[in-house]
Amino acid sequence: MNITILNLTQHPATTDQISAGVRDLQGQALAMLKGCLNFDTLPTVEDIRQRAEDIAMLASAWFDAEDPEGATARACMIGGAPFFMGALEAALYRRDLTPLYAFSRREVVEKATDDGAVTKTAVFRHEGFVAGGIV
Repeated sequence: MNITILNLTQHPATTDQISAGVRDLQGQALAMLKGCLNFDTLPTVEDIRQRAEDIAMLASAWFDAEDPEGATARACMIGGAPFFMGALEAALYRRDLTPLYAFSRREVVEKATDDGAVTKTAVFRHEGFVAGGIV
């Protein structure tokens, strides 16, 4: 299956995610996305709905411009404020875009330092995606 996954998070896709078909937004589109994902004040229901619609329209326009041949599946990797994800999932589904959440496995490595202290480092390994809206 030919799938293109548009990154609708604030963070650049990892190498593993890019290998899985994730594409990052650039320039003004990325700035608009980040503006919609960041909430500096308590949002109203209407504000949440409008931002979700704005992001879904941005994603739909990106697919029309960047993927004109049409992948067999169009999906969007999402993540951010939990109170916003339900509205974003619904807005994406209305445009025939599948919302996906990245699933990562955390590996913790402990290393003793010369002074006897122990340093823990967490490394997140991309394992795949989980579709949004599953009940």
